[in-house]
Amino acid sequence: MASEILVAEIGSTTTVVNAFAPCNESLNFLGQGQAPTTVEEGDVNIGLEGARKDLERRINRSFDPERMLATSSAAGGLKMSVHGLVYDMTVKAAREAALGAGAVLRMITAGSLRPRQLKEVEELQPSIILLAGGVDYGEEKVILHNAEALAQLQLEIPVIYAGNQAIRGEVEDILQEAGYEVLLGENVYPEIDTFNIEPTRGLIQEVFARHITRGPGMGRIREMVEGTIMPTPGAVMEAARLLEEEIGDLMIIDVGGATTDVHSVTDGSPDIQDILVSPEPRARRTVEGDLGVFVNAANVIKDMGREQLEERLGFKIDGMRPAPIPRNEKELKLLEELTRYATEQAVFRHAGNLKEFYGPSGKTTLAQGKDLTRVQWIIGTGGSLTSLEKAPDILGEMRSARGRRLLPPPEARVLIDENYLLAALGVLSREFPVQARNLMLESLGWSRQLRREE
Repeated sequence: MASEILVAEIGSTTTVVNAFAPCNESLNFLGQGQAPTTVEEGDVNIGLEGARKDLERRINRSFDPERMLATSSAAGGLKMSVHGLVYDMTVKAAREAALGAGAVLRMITAGSLRPRQLKEVEELQPSIILLAGGVDYGEEKVILHNAEALAQLQLEIPVIYAGNQAIRGEVEDILQEAGYEVLLGENVYPEIDTFNIEPTRGLIQEVFARHITRGPGMGRIREMVEGTIMPTPGAVMEAARLLEEEIGDLMIIDVGGATTDVHSVTDGSPDIQDILVSPEPRARRTVEGDLGVFVNAANVIKDMGREQLEERLGFKIDGMRPAPIPRNEKELKLLEELTRYATEQAVFRHAGNLKEFYGPSGKTTLAQGKDLTRVQWIIGTGGSLTSLEKAPDILGEMRSARGRRLLPPPEARVLIDENYLLAALGVLSREFPVQARNLMLESLGWSRQLRREE
C-alpha cells in the first residue's frame, strides 16, 4: 500500500482531517473526518482524535498514517502590530505581508511612534512586531526612532525588520540590545511602487509555527507533525496561487467560525491600473475578524440588525445559536443569512472602488484598492460555504455589472470546494504541486463546469 498522509486543519470551531495516498503521478483522496475543536476543553487533541475517529467511521477501516501535516487557526491567529513610514507605501506593503501569512493585525501605525501609541503596543502585547519603513537607501531617521522607541518597551517577543536595508545592522543592534529576537527580512517596499512581500510572509509563518504550540494541547500535535504547522489562511493562499496558474484570475472566499477571509490573485484591468492611486499586490488576502458565523455570530447579528434579520427569516431568533451542522430548517435558514451577510461584507471590504476628485482641471476619476474586475472564478470554501446548497447563489451575488466598487464581472463563474480540501491541499502543494492542483480542480468540479458551458 502507498504511504498514507493525514492533514489536520484545526480551526476555531471545527477540526477537519483529510486522508491522502500519493500514488505514482496522482494524489488519492481517501476520506475526511470532522469534530468540534476543543480549545475550551483545554486540549485540541480531543477534537483531533474525534475527527480521526469520524474519518475511520467514514472510510470503514482504521487509519494509521505514516505522516501527519497540519494547519491551524485555533490559537486565534498570530496577533501582530505593524509599524511603517507612509501608510500607502511601506505600511501597506507590510500589512499585506502580514495578512498573507495568516496574521491577525491588531495595530497599524505610520510615521514616528508617539508615547500614546507605544502604550497601546504595550497593552496589546502582540505575539510579533513587524517594523518597516523607507525605500532602500532612503529615509532613515523615522525608522531608527521607531526602533529605539520599541526598544524601550523591552517586550519578550520577536521583531521582524523589513525596511530600508541601508540601516538593517543599526536596527538589529538597537533591538537586540533591548533583548528582542530580531529576524531580518528583505524590504517590503524596496523602491517606489514596488511590493516585495513574499520573503516577509515566510518569516511570519516561521514565527507562527513556533507560536502555535502555545495553544492548549498544540505542543503535543507539534510533536506528531512533520515540518511546521502552517497558518490555515497561508495554506489557502498557497492553493489560490497554484489554481490561478491553471485557471486564471480568481478569488477565494472562506467563511469560518471566527473570521471571513478573502483571497484574490489578479492584476486587474489595465485601465484601472492606469488610474490606481497606489499599487496593490497581485495576491492579496483580507481577514475580517468580526464576520465569523459561529464564534462571532453575535457580532454579525448586531451588524445586520436583529429586527431586520428576523424579518428576512420570518421567525424570532431569541436563544438560537448557529450550528456548524444545522439540526433543523430554522438553524439552516439562520446560517444561510449569516453566511450571505459575512460574504457580502468581506468582499466589499476586500474590493477597491472608484472615487471622483476635483482639482484645477475639473473632475478626475481615480481608483483605490484591489481591482477584481478581471476575476474569472469566484470560489467558496470553509465550513458553511461548502455545506450550504445556496452557496453558489450567495457567491453569485458578488458579481456586478456597474457601480463604484471594483467587483468581479457578471460573467465570472462560481465554484464550490465540494470536498473542503483547499487548505489541506495548499499544504500538500509544497511537495506535490501538480497532484495537489489536479485534486483541487476535482474538488471544485472545474471540468464539469467547463462541460456545461460547451
